[in-house]
Amino acid sequence: MSWRSSGKTNIELVETLKKNGLIKTTGVYEAMKAVDRKNYMIESHKTYAYQDSPQSIGYSVTISAPHMHAMQLELLHAEPGQTILDVGSGSGIICAYLGKIVGKEGKVYGIDHIKELVDWSIENIKNDSPDLIEDGIVNIVEGDGFVGLPDLTFDAIHVGAAAPEIPQALIDQLKVGGHLVIPVGTYSQSLYDVIKTEDKIVQNYITGVRFVPLCSKKEQIN
Repeated sequence: MSWRSSGKTNIELVETLKKNGLIKTTGVYEAMKAVDRKNYMIESHKTYAYQDSPQSIGYSVTISAPHMHAMQLELLHAEPGQTILDVGSGSGIICAYLGKIVGKEGKVYGIDHIKELVDWSIENIKNDSPDLIEDGIVNIVEGDGFVGLPDLTFDAIHVGAAAPEIPQALIDQLKVGGHLVIPVGTYSQSLYDVIKTEDKIVQNYITGVRFVPLCSKKEQIN
């Protein structure tokens, strides 16, 4: 998959992801076309922006492969007007994708515990899609992903790093009917689509994955 869905340009990359069945809905398709992955890469890796593979962005963090982003975006079922949380927002690209989907009536909050990544991700979005910042659609803050943003609730939550177990705080912040898409595990990891209903939490296994760990700031820096 990581070689079949590459392209020479962002548009070609997205068209290939769609052709290979990884992009299924119009919202995800239009968002991924509108956000240029190259603008979320560190300078030394921009040459590889349209390869369907993860790339380092520093601080022991990677930007996930485009096929994984497409898969996670589809699982989130994001819609215009929703409020969505991105935990471990890294480069800011998922926030940008989601910002394009939710539009001016929605809100996307990103959270990362590395201040330098928070600042860099905001600059990335300003360079790529300045309206998302200027219109207050996307907000990225420094904080603990395990805790989330307790004063808010969300229609969907995306987690971009693997937690040892699903954080209860994120389940608490998920609205009924919402999707929490999260990789879970340490050495062996699985991607889950967690759905909150009125009376239970449903955990749907999606596939095996390999993500950087969701950890403390000190652990990540070390």
